[in-house]
Amino acid sequence: MNPIPKISESELEIMKLLWKSSPLSSNDIISLLDKKMNWSDQTIKTFINRLLKKQVITFEKSGKNYLYSPSISYDAYLKIENSSFLQKIYDGALSMLFSKFLEEENLSTKEIEDLQKILEEKKEDLLSLKEKEKDL
Repeated sequence: MNPIPKISESELEIMKLLWKSSPLSSNDIISLLDKKMNWSDQTIKTFINRLLKKQVITFEKSGKNYLYSPSISYDAYLKIENSSFLQKIYDGALSMLFSKFLEEENLSTKEIEDLQKILEEKKEDLLSLKEKEKDL
């Protein structure tokens, strides 16, 4: 698949539904979004068509209904969006993002321990990779 196209905030509302539970018909999507958004049925169908054109959702016909499913995973979408955000806001400097975030947030002891564990695992993975490269 080609790189993931830009998904608008409105289109993302539909994607969230499909990532959570799919396949869904347009009527299912309309019903679920009716509780959350103040959009007409036609507006929602327009967003669905945009997502189809972008090839980020697919459909299959079931009787008179079309059932929609995501063609990209939530993780793939997050990876692209995180990378784009990091590049746009922090010029790709991951450490600056974390520094700014940690300066502003009040973390619990458990959250700090969890972050330390993640960093230690990353460090071990990096050291292991360097050892393997050294052996080659």
